[in-house]
Amino acid sequence: MEQIFSNPLYCLPLTIGIYLLSVKFYAWVRIRIFHPLAITIALLIIMLIVTKTDYEVYKQGSYLINFLLGPSVVALGYVLYEQSEHLKGRVLSILTTVFIGAFVGIISAAGIAYLMGADKAIAASMGPRSVTTPIAIVLSEQNGGIPALTAVVVVVAGILGGLIGPPIFKLLKIDSRIARGLALGASAHGVGTSVAIQLGAVEGALGGLAIGIMGIWTSLLLPVFQYIIKLL
Repeated sequence: MEQIFSNPLYCLPLTIGIYLLSVKFYAWVRIRIFHPLAITIALLIIMLIVTKTDYEVYKQGSYLINFLLGPSVVALGYVLYEQSEHLKGRVLSILTTVFIGAFVGIISAAGIAYLMGADKAIAASMGPRSVTTPIAIVLSEQNGGIPALTAVVVVVAGILGGLIGPPIFKLLKIDSRIARGLALGASAHGVGTSVAIQLGAVEGALGGLAIGIMGIWTSLLLPVFQYIIKLL
């Protein structure tokens, strides 16, 4: 079985096939906890455990998916370009909003973890939870975190944000397309932006913008937070 998971010719179609089946299943049941990404991850984990395949073997076979994470985020720039008129007169408010989101994201994860007695490495791993996976892993490494743990936290945060975001908008009667897009992109990065795109073109564009700005603000704020932690 390791030959199947280590060979991109087999591993990539298998992974994509599982995801497409998960999308079909989600469209059928329409229950938010059965998000396609969550189902895909669960099924892949079960398959790796049952076949006794090391994750590094699977990572080798699916490297192209990991590589495309970066370009996929950049591709959102085209969607943003199409909706650029919505940025006029709102640049300062958008930057300020995402800055607050980055600050709250770090404090609500790394800060609480540290106050509850978590190891500094664990706290550092939690800090980048609100940014997209490629950026989060790099920030985790640079600030003494555990990249593997960070990746898990980021995925969980993305799925939860994507699941509970729309119901919260409805509950709080948040109708602003810009606010919804920024909120999903800033709190749930890639998964949130995929949900934002389903809500509308404006929401998707602002979600993609929020991913980039959140990465910048978090990369600036996280070292400051780590420096303060070292002084304590």
